[in-house]
Amino acid sequence: MDANLKREIILDNYQEPFHKGLIDDTSYCKVNTSSESCIDNLDFIMKMDGDVIEDIRFDGEACAISTSVSSIFIRKLIGKTTEEAKEILNHYKNMINEKEYNADILGELNAYDEIYKQPNRKNCAMLPEEAIEKLLEELNNGE
Repeated sequence: MDANLKREIILDNYQEPFHKGLIDDTSYCKVNTSSESCIDNLDFIMKMDGDVIEDIRFDGEACAISTSVSSIFIRKLIGKTTEEAKEILNHYKNMINEKEYNADILGELNAYDEIYKQPNRKNCAMLPEEAIEKLLEELNNGE
């Protein structure tokens, strides 16, 4: 993926994030994630239908990286099973941590494949992943 396409993906998802805005519905599980080194302070909510992610939404204040990663993850994970979501999350973590991963599974998330070159941005890129992972844990342990 070339640098211009990466920039376009990040900016599009930052300027017009998918599913930004929370809804008041008790059938959703909620978590907060924040950063000590950036302005990032996001709430995520998730709703499951059995083992399938029915909906994910987020809101709060965050930098371009955290906001765009959140938007892309949400589009990518709605409709996926818990196992499919965990596979995507694991490949993303591996990519961010410079370990072996499958780029085909990640799609637009590959826009962050060089975030390791900016160590101070790595945390911004990982906050949404950590929040979604925590939501999946809480929802699966709640059954």
